[in-house]
Amino acid sequence: MPQLALYTFGVLQSPLADPTPLTREFYELGAAVYRKLSRYPGYLAHAEAADGDQGELFGADWGRWGEFAVPTWYDKGRTPETTALAATLSLWTDLRPAFDAIYTGLHREALNRRYDWFERTEHPNYVFWWLSDDVTPTWQDGVSRLEHLHAHGSTPHAFTFPCAFTADGTPLTVSRWRSPGPGR
Repeated sequence: MPQLALYTFGVLQSPLADPTPLTREFYELGAAVYRKLSRYPGYLAHAEAADGDQGELFGADWGRWGEFAVPTWYDKGRTPETTALAATLSLWTDLRPAFDAIYTGLHREALNRRYDWFERTEHPNYVFWWLSDDVTPTWQDGVSRLEHLHAHGSTPHAFTFPCAFTADGTPLTVSRWRSPGPGR
């Protein structure tokens, strides 16, 4: 059965090592969001560094998720003191559970505040793609798909919720994603 990969990428307004309350708030809320998402129906897994160090993205051991990578447009630091980005890589059973998890509850609250933490850019900040159940996506896969999305728009190779595709490449309609399911 196919799995859905999701890569997210955003450029932060300040480095992850910034001691300000806003950065601490981002970390704390992010940790709470991941705890919540990891219990959500349809969630399978996400990339985690072996040592769990939030500030060491580029040099961390990501195991089967591969070496950490970022899109070509990221032009800020790459050390624990200067890195100013947030990226995630996760696996889901299907689009609907991912949509419900992302656009409801605590994650929705965080999305509503994204411009408190992130710079506005002309680049997409997330991408989906389908893969077989025996494949683990890598950070480089996520970067390649995000860059493909930026260059070509949504295709079965790399897509977003508004222009989504099924695992066999059939387009889905936007109306399907307008609101979460009942009780969510």
